[in-house]
Amino acid sequence: MILGITVTVFDSSMSNVALPAISASLGIPASQTVWVVLAYSLTVVGCMLPLAAVAERVGFRPMFGVGMGIFLLASLSSASSSTMTQLVLSRVGQGLGAAMLMCLFGGIVRNIYPMNRLSAGIGLNAFVVGIMAVLGPTLGALLLQWFAWPAIFLINIPLGLISYLGLRTLPDIPRRSGAFDWTACALSAALFALALFGLETIGRDFVLAALCLGIATVIAWILVRRSWGQPAPVVPVDLLRIRSIGYAVMASAFFFAAQMAAFVALPFYFKAAYGASYAQVGLYLGVWAVGGALMAPVSAYAAARFPVANLCAMGAVVMMFGLTGVLLAPPDNALVWLLICMFCGGIGFGFFQTPNNRAMLGGTPRHRSGAAGGMQATTRVFGQGVGTACVGVAFQLSVAHGAAFGVGVAAFFALAALAVNIIRHFDPTPDARF
Repeated sequence: MILGITVTVFDSSMSNVALPAISASLGIPASQTVWVVLAYSLTVVGCMLPLAAVAERVGFRPMFGVGMGIFLLASLSSASSSTMTQLVLSRVGQGLGAAMLMCLFGGIVRNIYPMNRLSAGIGLNAFVVGIMAVLGPTLGALLLQWFAWPAIFLINIPLGLISYLGLRTLPDIPRRSGAFDWTACALSAALFALALFGLETIGRDFVLAALCLGIATVIAWILVRRSWGQPAPVVPVDLLRIRSIGYAVMASAFFFAAQMAAFVALPFYFKAAYGASYAQVGLYLGVWAVGGALMAPVSAYAAARFPVANLCAMGAVVMMFGLTGVLLAPPDNALVWLLICMFCGGIGFGFFQTPNNRAMLGGTPRHRSGAAGGMQATTRVFGQGVGTACVGVAFQLSVAHGAAFGVGVAAFFALAALAVNIIRHFDPTPDARF
């Protein structure tokens, strides 16, 4: 499972680094290379919930095996692409394989660890994601220094092949039976793909974005009406009716929007405001990730002993202060100040993740763990898409101050996550535990 997490995080982080090299090699405008990332993210966010429903019927092991196979074949196809069309189609294949893997991780953790050790499992996952998020761009830059851009896709193949050695150790949950709602699957895929595409394009083509978001809203209404009375719907409205899970999903969406808005805006802000080099930008972002990784085991320990709302609120406050501190950094001695603020941002992010994910997964009946894993991953990816889109709008509103506005947007999303947890703290409904 750890290797599965590694290849999906590596791929999503390294591909961004390679966009200039891909543009030069294939002879395409830089503006078109966004589809290398967009094709992957749209496929992932559109497919995760339907694939989570499929996983509950076919089992975790077959889904992992097939998903990794598709991901590796698509990685090989991406590496051998000679045209933009082939590369984009290959990235769609990678997104499909990644969605088949990512929808499983939460459910696997839920079934591997007993409730009293669930926080430790979630903390380990958060630690791995934090470390891989740092190593991904660094490894991508090193590979591009020594090799051509196909190397960033070829590196997935040995890691993926090794992961097959642990396939038999994955838990195999009792499989659901009964009719499968293919209509809901199609509606779910269209809903999230249209919503994310609309958010991604809102800064470039407002009319198209508004049309996509309007259609997505109508589909969402139809889908909720269709799923409301079902015992195990594709879109897990049955889980969202559990108050603790609903709060966790809402807080997670805001918090991942804050994280991605920060990671998109901060490199531009550091270069514009302080003339930071690429090495310094990497140092600042690396300090954030290190803070998050170091806090993962601490938050895992605390999550089993203290109220989730209190821990998540503390994480949101620390992250919000870290982001605000970046905007208020003094001109003299900015390096130390920025390092401290970025470390605080990472600490806040790490302190939030594990307790909130524990509330989401621990409040889910074991037989719905597949749906919970898909919901967790979809919330994360969709929240990150919202954060990215909002930073894009900030740059459209002001070229000169767009980066600072983007960091402010990230702080606002952290404030929204704090508000959700304040409401959760005063809600008398106890957290569900299964």
